Amino acid sequence: MEALRLILLFVHLIGFALLLGGAVAQLLSGKIRINPAVLWGSVIQLLSGLALAAPLRGGGDDEPSPVKLGVKLLIAILIFIMVFIPRKREAVNKGHFIGIITLTVVNAAVAVFWR
Repeated sequence: MEALRLILLFVHLIGFALLLGGAVAQLLSGKIRINPAVLWGSVIQLLSGLALAAPLRGGGDDEPSPVKLGVKLLIAILIFIMVFIPRKREAVNKGHFIGIITLTVVNAAVAVFWR
């Protein structure tokens, strides 16, 4: 079971890298739009986060609190919505894109700092 959790965690980190890296690359490129890396990163983050949280919870002392998981799920859903809706537009508002990046970083901060 631990091996599966580590594989899911690795996939989750790959999704984070795709989401944040793709978003920062688009922001720096000048023409801001939702690229495939950002879209797939948000999908991977949401699905792997659900897989990490739901079925593998064993009730041990080091398990995250349900409130933390709920906050992370809410942020991940917001990110997915913010990425999915404008995915076919030629250009996305810079403030909208900065919001995606900010929520991505906040979600990572919640994962790391909230114990």
